[in-house]
Amino acid sequence: MLLIPAIDLKDGHCVRLRQGDLNDATVFSEDPGAMAAHWLEQGGRRLHLVDLNGAIAGKPKNEAAIKSILAAVGDDIPVQIGGGIRDLDTIERYLDLGLSYVIIGTAAVKNPGFLQDACSAFPGQVIVGLDARDGKVATDGWSKLTRNDVLDLAKKFEDYGCEAIIYTDIGRDGMLSGVNIEATVRLARHVRIPVIASGGVTDLRDIDALCAVEEEGVSGAILGRSIYEGTLDLKTAQARADELSGGAAA
Repeated sequence: MLLIPAIDLKDGHCVRLRQGDLNDATVFSEDPGAMAAHWLEQGGRRLHLVDLNGAIAGKPKNEAAIKSILAAVGDDIPVQIGGGIRDLDTIERYLDLGLSYVIIGTAAVKNPGFLQDACSAFPGQVIVGLDARDGKVATDGWSKLTRNDVLDLAKKFEDYGCEAIIYTDIGRDGMLSGVNIEATVRLARHVRIPVIASGGVTDLRDIDALCAVEEEGVSGAILGRSIYEGTLDLKTAQARADELSGGAAA
């Protein structure tokens, strides 16, 4: 079970939101590079970046902060990013900068052909982000709820060749209310590719619950507010996950 610290970027700062609300942001650091180095020191094996401004604008907006993060971690761990990725040129630029994976969310839902092209052009490096509330997918920084069923889209995107799916329960994100295990497992059973849980991870009980369903296809979890506010210690959590999973996560 791979536990992935999240760094959400807004106006060059490291922040956390509640339920994706840009007006409800808490600034945790004005130095994203230092924050990335901290999570590396705490045993992080991958970083998850979100360009919040980019998600709203539809194009990258925090490149300086992203570069500082990449400089801080070097080649030690892979880094993935989502938010505002709408064309192949942006993907190519991000990968050239040194990012290992790109996460396509809104554009995958609105323009499936783009996702299919991206998976073909950059095999093994495209992850789909599916953000949902009550089984329906949301787009545009969670500001718009669609009629698309999350299970149907996941199956379609798997067929396109995406590497993994990050599933976020919008209602729980940033609320420290526990992971929606039932919905995450339902999705994982519906596809063959790995599913990474996001939203609601609070403490070691959530890590235990996630590890218990790892064999269903839930391969990892993104950690946000819990590790920033101290309800969960990254190093302790990853050690627990390794113990329950029978070995270190790749």
